Amino acid sequence: MSDSERIHGIHAVQALLQRHPERVQRLRLASGRDDARVAKLVALAAAAGCPVERVDPQQLAKQAGEGHQGVVADVQPQAPWNEDRLFAALGEADRPLLLALDGVQDPHNLGACLRTADACGALAVVVPRDRAAQLTPTVRKVAAGAAETTPVVAVTNLARCLELLKEAGLWVVGADGGAAQDADAADLTVPLVLVMGAEGTGLRQLTRKHCDLLVRLPQLGAVESLNVSVAAGMLLYEAVRQRRRACTAAPRDVSSASR
Repeated sequence: MSDSERIHGIHAVQALLQRHPERVQRLRLASGRDDARVAKLVALAAAAGCPVERVDPQQLAKQAGEGHQGVVADVQPQAPWNEDRLFAALGEADRPLLLALDGVQDPHNLGACLRTADACGALAVVVPRDRAAQLTPTVRKVAAGAAETTPVVAVTNLARCLELLKEAGLWVVGADGGAAQDADAADLTVPLVLVMGAEGTGLRQLTRKHCDLLVRLPQLGAVESLNVSVAAGMLLYEAVRQRRRACTAAPRDVSSASR
């Protein structure tokens, strides 16, 4: 099927069958796997009118690689978001929250960031089109279904995109271990883009220049830095914490950072 892509892993396939069953073209299951979770997938596929095929596990491994959990689906690709669609969605969002990843290359990190971004109600995850992880079956599996609800927007120029987001009224807050301000001291209740740097190298200098503010996460141990997906999760949940509290209390002033 040249017009389809493969999704593997129980959680990712189940999420797709539950949320977008019309996109699932075929479900392939490893022969001999008949546990309760697979039975649920079979039931969801039957309800969607999706054909189910039993496949030799070794053949399935050749088709999908390792870590498929005995479950592979051929699906109609989701229409990707471009910058135009992202900015159109911003106009419909109340205090939008975005996550931008500046050159994160590990697909497992992208998948984990997507999963947390979905849990925190982020509108989208923005990544550079070049030299960065893109949406792949591995990312979808790690995201455990979040890739079907939280769009990944691949942009040609991240710095330019951040500048346009600022013009659209969003504040751009970058994560940096050497920043002077702790994340919980910044106002994250405003329309916001949280920017995370790449594994090991952090934020690029050009990206850093386009941030309104840099914040850090308190480090009380001996480890110098956190995994990017862990740090992204902590910052996203700090934004959620502040926004929930702001529902019952007046928001704090935006940081003294100026544009």
